[in-house]
Amino acid sequence: MATGTGADPRPMTGEPVSLDLLNTRWIEDGEPVDLFAGAAGLTRVQGLAVWLGSVGLAERFRADASTLVHLLTAREALARAVADPADASARALLDAVLEHGRIRITLTAEGTGERAEFADPTWGPAWTAVRGHLDLTATAPDRIRVCASPTCGTHFLDGSRDGTRRWCSTACDDRVEDPRHNARTRER
Repeated sequence: MATGTGADPRPMTGEPVSLDLLNTRWIEDGEPVDLFAGAAGLTRVQGLAVWLGSVGLAERFRADASTLVHLLTAREALARAVADPADASARALLDAVLEHGRIRITLTAEGTGERAEFADPTWGPAWTAVRGHLDLTATAPDRIRVCASPTCGTHFLDGSRDGTRRWCSTACDDRVEDPRHNARTRER
């Protein structure tokens, strides 16, 4: 997605907001890359602006240093929680982020609605990502995946019918499976 700071350089976008936040770190040419640490020549705050734009939060929240610090806290907590859902310290970190926002129930023309409120708006994107993770763990905890390719590391929500998707994309599948297939074919 193009924003005022340039195109999003990440190999995978469009996942639910919590997984999209985790996908601000990825592997490229065997090296770790971080959207918030100079990826594609962007400054840290420009990387934040790209991410806010890609997840539809740019209109509601500013890309600034305080927002980035809070978002990095949420990203670390989410990474730990996804790696080990039983990690009590990760849950405590997630809860600490959630302390900075609340849901206000509203009445709209369509019926009951919700609106997130923050005493400090710089916590908004971090809180939104963690709240999104709660929604995923409530509806599809067994569908949160990390790409099986050792050269990828992106996170995705498995939407396959039988819940057995292992790769973030067919490109990753091909990079891992084609060499194996070619080796088996040569052996025959």
